[in-house]
Amino acid sequence: MSAPYTVRVAEDVADREACLAVRKEVFVVEQGVPQDLEYDAHDAGAVHVLAVREDGVPLGTGRLLHGEAAAARTGGDESAGSLGRLAVVREARGRGIGAALVRVLEEAARARGLTAVDLHAQTHALGFYERLGYTAYGPEFSEAGIPHRAMRRTV
Repeated sequence: MSAPYTVRVAEDVADREACLAVRKEVFVVEQGVPQDLEYDAHDAGAVHVLAVREDGVPLGTGRLLHGEAAAARTGGDESAGSLGRLAVVREARGRGIGAALVRVLEEAARARGLTAVDLHAQTHALGFYERLGYTAYGPEFSEAGIPHRAMRRTV
């Protein structure tokens, strides 16, 4: 049985705009993250992935930073990428979309020769990432006023 959605790397302008729209809905509107913090200079060079319903409606997104862009988030480890901005619209949660987005981002990391993926998980999502094989490290910290923990998985 095929999934009622697909996940793909966002290659064209329309896909990139859909990714930004999902992030706005989840982070800016729902979670109250200031828009100037949500969008940053790293968006231009990041790998973005997009989950879409069969009829093309965007359901989720995430991004992977690599190289110099990821270094500040990985403790300077150039063999690691930085997964972030993972968001699934409220009505699509609980259907495996988040996990599918993470797996496609991990594939993108491996394709770029990376051996690990780091992320900053909102503390309420620690269990989600742990089920996907990520391990938390370091103390809790605040990002955009939301408590987070750093996590890592070898890919």
